[in-house]
Amino acid sequence: MSVLSSRVALGTAIFNTVLACAWSPPACASSHREAPFITRAPKVDATDFYMFRSYEPGRDKFVTLVANYVPLQDPYGGPNYFALDPDALYEIHIDNNGDAREDLTFQFRFANSIKDAQFTVGGKKVSIPLVINGGAIDGVNPPGINVRETYGVTVVRGDRRHGSRAAVTNADGGAAVFDKPIDNIGAKSIPEYAKYAAKHVYNVHIPGCATPGRMFVGQRKDSFVVNLGETFDLINIKAPAVEFSPSAERDARDDLADKNVTSIALEVATSCLTAGGGDPVIGGWTTASLRQGRLLNPAPRSGAGASKEGGAWVQVSRLGMPLVNEVVIGLKDKDRFNHSAPAADGQFADYVTNPTLPALVEVLFGSAGAKAPTNFPRNDLVAAFLTGIKGVNQPATVKAAEMLRLNTAVAPLPMGAQKRLGVIDGDSAGFPNGRRPGDDVVDVALRVVMGKLCTLNIGCAPADAPAGAIRFTDGAYLDDSAFTAAFPYLTTPLAGSPQ
Repeated sequence: MSVLSSRVALGTAIFNTVLACAWSPPACASSHREAPFITRAPKVDATDFYMFRSYEPGRDKFVTLVANYVPLQDPYGGPNYFALDPDALYEIHIDNNGDAREDLTFQFRFANSIKDAQFTVGGKKVSIPLVINGGAIDGVNPPGINVRETYGVTVVRGDRRHGSRAAVTNADGGAAVFDKPIDNIGAKSIPEYAKYAAKHVYNVHIPGCATPGRMFVGQRKDSFVVNLGETFDLINIKAPAVEFSPSAERDARDDLADKNVTSIALEVATSCLTAGGGDPVIGGWTTASLRQGRLLNPAPRSGAGASKEGGAWVQVSRLGMPLVNEVVIGLKDKDRFNHSAPAADGQFADYVTNPTLPALVEVLFGSAGAKAPTNFPRNDLVAAFLTGIKGVNQPATVKAAEMLRLNTAVAPLPMGAQKRLGVIDGDSAGFPNGRRPGDDVVDVALRVVMGKLCTLNIGCAPADAPAGAIRFTDGAYLDDSAFTAAFPYLTTPLAGSPQ
């Protein structure tokens, strides 16, 4: 294959990622603005979901769950910044028996209270206009903040609507209400943000779990890496040569490098997530829901809301495996996917067994050597997305459904030893066996969709994937060095000031 052929094949794979995202400019990523409706509700837009054996030293008996929300946060995005929605329900679901239904759900609800900080001006006390703070911030709920954001967490066992419910509490005092740190406004407001945020990492008692866990909710540096801008400019990217060089994986800009995100991070004892009985595999996904009805207030009074929410919860966001709604689900079904549950994923089966992305690559550039895999149904993609890979992360009993699956029996690798391409590079503790922050899922997804698993005899044979050995990359590099070796792993958010 010529250098041009390799570049065209890579460009086409990226181009079709863009086609899946084009409804919602200016950007999409693992799940940033991926469906028409969710662009109208960014506070409940799930961007990334991670589930992995904790690799912080001494924490290997725990699993870390991280659900990111609110995409494309500019660090200087005041004055309201990026509080989570008090009228929404944020959830992390765990299936531990392979039936594609939640057995354990962590539900997060948020509340914002205005303290109404005032200055005395000309003998009168007048409310300040600053939304967040009127002075320096150095601790949990300090006097200087004008808006306090708190949250509570409920554990539901069984069906998330009707199962048994109990509150997560602070293991160091028993409180069921937790403070969320203010976003990283800048160095004058919060001189040492990392230390300030660390005060919001809580040891928590999770009902039904013998061992306390840890929890953090707050702003972080966006953990996803992707080359977006040049992709949208008619695939104006530099592709690797046929003779692959590692430098090709580092020659493009990460267009999310200057963005923050809001993380819900929870570390739970592995024994509390698995069902027992010898099956160590769990499945996970995250959702967000809004109330069915909204009535706008035409004349909100002081302290009153601008709208009234009511009715049943309606799920509007869903994320398990990364990039599914972007490059797998057809445009007309993207909102349907976000509203659906894994148990109903049979309705989307054709998108996996007969995917359009590799077919489009072959139609446009097949003469240049970018031949799509020939095995139908695409059992390799069924394994990756719907069942887990046998011998890696497939549960003993499995119903085909899209979710992130983790074999908790696979020991974690410490930071520095992890391979960024996970399973396809021989690291069984990485994606798609769960997902760690340093797993480069864009490069993995590009290679898998063009048949990389066939070269490993997973669901197909090497002869089924003529382009399966091409090392596709978007050129935006990611590995575990971009993160920390301790909970919550994602790094300190970028500050709005100084610039």
